[in-house]
Amino acid sequence: MFAPHHKKIAISALLGGALLAVPVTAHATAAPASTPASASPAAASAKAVGLDDPAKKDIAMQIVSSAENSSLDWKAQYKYIEDIDDERGYTAGIIGFCSGTGDMLDLVEYYTDVKPGNVLAKYLPALRKVNGTDSHQGLDPNFTKDWAKAAQDSEFKKAQDHERDRVYFNPAVKQGKSDGVAALGQFIYYDAIVMHGDGGDSTSFRNIRKRALSKAKPPAQGGNETTWLNAFLDARVWAMKQEEAHSDTSRVDTAQRVFLKKGNLNLNTPLDWKVYGDPFHIG
Repeated sequence: MFAPHHKKIAISALLGGALLAVPVTAHATAAPASTPASASPAAASAKAVGLDDPAKKDIAMQIVSSAENSSLDWKAQYKYIEDIDDERGYTAGIIGFCSGTGDMLDLVEYYTDVKPGNVLAKYLPALRKVNGTDSHQGLDPNFTKDWAKAAQDSEFKKAQDHERDRVYFNPAVKQGKSDGVAALGQFIYYDAIVMHGDGGDSTSFRNIRKRALSKAKPPAQGGNETTWLNAFLDARVWAMKQEEAHSDTSRVDTAQRVFLKKGNLNLNTPLDWKVYGDPFHIG
C-alpha cells in the first residue's frame, strides 16, 4: 500500500524557500558531543532508552519537522495542508499524509471510525477515487478548509498520531530494535520511512535496508553499529537522489551524519544540526 513519500520541504528547497509560513525559531550553537566518540557503541547502547521513550519520541518529531516544515514546532502541523505539485495530490498533517498515496485515506477512515459524521467523512468516496493519482476531483473547493477545521478537534489530532505510529514510527522502532541499533539508528530508520514509505519499490525503506546489507551488518548480526548506520545512510542518500525533489540530502548530511560522527548513538541532547542550510538546536 505504500508509495514513495515526497515531502513538502523537499519541493520547497528546490524552489528556494519553505512553503510553510512557519518561522524557524531555533538556531544552532556549538555543542559538545553527548557521547564521546571514543566510547564503546555497545556500552553506550546498553545505557540507552529506545526512540519510543516519550522524551526521545518528541525529539524525533522535532527533527523530522525541521526537515518537513522548517520548524521544530511539530504540533503546529496538524492543520497543514497543500498540494506541493509532486504528483501525490494533497500533502497534510504532522507526517505529510498524501491523498495520492493511501495514507491520507487510511487516516480519514480511521478518524471516521472513531468519530462518525466528522467534517472529513463526506470526502471518503472522493479520497478512494483519487488514491494513486494527483487529482483533486471531489475534494475541491472546500477540502483544505475542512481539514483545518478538523485539526481543531482533539480526536483528529489523536487519529493523526495513531496513524503516524502505526504506519511509520512503530515499524521503524521495531526494526531498529531487531537490528540492535539505539535511538539514533531507530530515528534514522524512522526518517527514511517517513520520506520513502515501505513498499516494494527500489527506494522504499526495506530496499534501502537491503542495499545497506550488501555493504555491512547491523549489530544484531555481529556488525559495528556506526559502520552499519553509515552504510544505511549511504543507501538512503542513493535512494533520495533517484528523485529530483530529494536531491538535497542535507537532512542526512548535515543532521543525521552529524549525530553519528559525534558518536551520539543514543540521540542525547544537546543536539545541533542544519537542514537546507537552516540551523536548529535542541537543548
